[in-house]
Amino acid sequence: MKILVIHGPNLNLLGSRETDIYGAKTIDDINSSLNVLALELGIELVIKQSNHEGEIVDIVQNSKDYDAIVINPAAYTHTSIAIRDALTAISTPTIEVHLSNIHREKNSDINPLSPRSRQDRSQDLDLKAISSV
Repeated sequence: MKILVIHGPNLNLLGSRETDIYGAKTIDDINSSLNVLALELGIELVIKQSNHEGEIVDIVQNSKDYDAIVINPAAYTHTSIAIRDALTAISTPTIEVHLSNIHREKNSDINPLSPRSRQDRSQDLDLKAISSV
């Protein structure tokens, strides 16, 4: 099994930005945990992070060789019709994850496409998503 993990904008700042909301783990910490779990489960994992909407769209459009996508669209959760359209255009199963409760702000534009969406104040959601694929 081959899974693509996409981290959206500003997630490269985890561990140093609003730790009361997003926690103290860095993106490297999260990626290390994901890679350990993938190794344990025998999953090939590819992890990408981008602060640019068009680049995320390109990543999604080129994901045909993956069995699943785990995406945290971050700020684009509420604003990106382009990412939503890209996910609609592919047949790859997608799980949307979040580090904070997105329903306190506004519902996700991506969420209706994801059969499983998870959010809470945990930085282990990517791990849970990969385990559930």
